[in-house]
Amino acid sequence: MKKLIEEIIRFRDERNWKKYHTPANLAKSIVIEAAELLENFQWDDNYDHENMSDELADIMIYSIMAADAIGVDMETIIRNKMKKNGVKYPVGEISLPRK
Repeated sequence: MKKLIEEIIRFRDERNWKKYHTPANLAKSIVIEAAELLENFQWDDNYDHENMSDELADIMIYSIMAADAIGVDMETIIRNKMKKNGVKYPVGEISLPRK
């Protein structure tokens, strides 16, 4: 994952985009891309696989740049959040609603 993050940051820096990548702008961009992902399901549960993949990639790229903007390590924050989720949602105690 570290190599991929370095590639994303290098791509951004080669284009001199960092000045636009404030935490607020990146948070907005993540939400915009998430809305574009959801657009795949606007009228039914059918979706375009390529478009959905592209939108997921956009969300992840902006998330990586947001982590860089606030100075946190993606792997660390994901692992920490998974630990919190494990405490909040212990195995066998929470079930999802069924259709």
